[in-house]
Amino acid sequence: METRSGDGTPPEGRFRGVSAEPNDDLLNGTRVLVVEDEAAISMLLEDMLLDFGCTVVGPAARLATALEMAEGEAFEIAILDVNVAGEPIYPVAEAIAKRDLPLVFSTGYGGAGIREPFRDRPVVQKPFSQADLKRTLISAMKAARG
Repeated sequence: METRSGDGTPPEGRFRGVSAEPNDDLLNGTRVLVVEDEAAISMLLEDMLLDFGCTVVGPAARLATALEMAEGEAFEIAILDVNVAGEPIYPVAEAIAKRDLPLVFSTGYGGAGIREPFRDRPVVQKPFSQADLKRTLISAMKAARG
């Protein structure tokens, strides 16, 4: 589902700093919920997602806001910081799982710190590269589609 201008060219900025791969279309136009309490990381995530052609929902920097967004906003995938302002993100992850939407955890502690029943969900370890984030998002979306 790629949006093109009248002359058939991709949207402006689509390939800035990101190699053109066949999977680019999978992220283009995708609405991504971002839950991250660190402003610098949140801004970096937003920039990366915009480069992929995504639309950023949020970001949410507090658990209560994130939970409201997880239950009521329209998005296709979420990126969740495991620890948001000292609170574990699992109530938000549960709300997203109830909606049967994919999610990716973002943490500095690696996948070993993820609680059950979410251990099978993808994790992007901080600090992550743009390529790592892109690969993880594509993988999570493909897995969710079956």
